[in-house]
Parts: sequence; C-alpha cells; structure tokens
Amino acid sequence: MKRLIGMIFILAAFFTLLTGCSSEKTTDKKDDTLIIGIDDKFAPMGFRDENNQIVGFDIDYAKAAAEKMGMKVKFQPIDWKTKEAELSSGRIDLIWNGYTITDERKKKVLFTKPYLKNAQVVVTLNDSNIEKLDDLKGKVVGLQSLSSAADALDEAPIKEKIKTVTEFADNIQALTDLKSGRLDAVIIDEVVANYYMTKEKETFKVLDESLAPEEYGVGVKKGNEELLNKLQKALDELNEDGTAAEISKKWFGKDKVLK
Repeated sequence: MKRLIGMIFILAAFFTLLTGCSSEKTTDKKDDTLIIGIDDKFAPMGFRDENNQIVGFDIDYAKAAAEKMGMKVKFQPIDWKTKEAELSSGRIDLIWNGYTITDERKKKVLFTKPYLKNAQVVVTLNDSNIEKLDDLKGKVVGLQSLSSAADALDEAPIKEKIKTVTEFADNIQALTDLKSGRLDAVIIDEVVANYYMTKEKETFKVLDESLAPEEYGVGVKKGNEELLNKLQKALDELNEDGTAAEISKKWFGKDKVLK
C-alpha cells in the first residue's frame, strides 16, 4: 500500500511538472509573438514572391507595428473563408491582409481604425466589349469566396442580371480563369487590380465604374480590447513618425495610408 501511495505521489508530481512546462511555453508564445492570419495570394497586400517569401504592404506594416509593440510576428496563411473562425478559436491573433471593415464583420471581430481606402472593381480582358456594370448582364463573373467582393455584388442591382457567379478560393484562380476565357469578368479589390495592371496591362482592363467604396482594418478577437488598443497605439506611432508613409510609397508609389 505504501508503495502504491508513493507511486501516486510521484505520478502526480510528474504531471504537475508537465502541466507547468506546457503552460509556460504557451504563455511565452502568446506574450512574445503575434500570429497573423493572411491570404498569401493577395498581392500587393500579402503574397509570395519569386523566392516563395511572404511579402507585401500589410506584411511590412505588420512587422513595423510588431516592432513598436516589442513583439515578434508570424504570418500564418489561412483559408480566407474561415478567417473569423480562425480568429475566434485563438489559432491566430489578428486578421491582417486587406481585410475590409463591414457592419457584418463588426459583429464578429474588433477592428482597428481604417488604414487604407479601397473599392470593389470589375476586371475584364482588354478586348472585351464590357465597358460598364450594365454590360455584365448575362455574363459569367468570378470572385473570391466569402470576400468583400461577394458582399459588394450582393448589394448591386446588376447581381440579378448576371448569368453565373463563380466563387474561387483566391483571386489568382479567378484571374487565371478570366485569362483563359472561362469567365467574362472578375470582381476584385481595386488595390489588387491595380497591382496586376502594372504586370499585365496588355491583358486586363478595369472598368471606370466601381461597385462599392470600402476601407481596410485589422481584425482582433472580440473581447481582446487590450491587444486592440496596443496595436492601434503602434499604428498611430507609425503614422506620426513617417514609417507608414514610407511603406506605402514602397508598394503604391505614394502615401495612401489614412491618418
């Protein structure tokens, strides 16, 4: 019996030690590192370059903010359709990759102040006869699934006249199908469209009419006002010391960051 009791005490002490080590490891990771959920095919906000390195405006902006906060940063590519679920589960700390502020999303996450203006635009092939939104009548249109492009189209009168709306996991797939002729047009973020126009201006054109103006913000888990306030303070400091403007000029050629 004494031997059995002794073994129980030893096992209890062992599991207590394991629990303590596990807890310490988790706390260190949470305290020191911001895990940021991104769509790694969302140029020029966050994407992989020719060396498979994650780069972009939001990437540089997040790194600069993390440095202000005295933290490390890790970029975690996620399925954009599950971004809010990833945040609420705690698998990521922030959604930061051209994340549009909407009333519906405000019910699910906390947002920083807007930092960049955007709009949803229509991209077609250069030789297309589509010149305005009404020309989408009877056409096959593509967009990223569960994106603000889908929200903007849902609010547009032309939605009911479009023949088919095809959803894709990311914008690259949608633009690839447009180029191959499987789509007539793609609804996409203006900042993304402008980036591809610099790369393939002989292939694509952007309609003058846009669907909806919008603004980007960083998403923080509901209830974590402490992180939100700390992050917002860092972003404000990046505006004040000119760092945000320099990052913007690097990626957009001018200062587009909202003050």
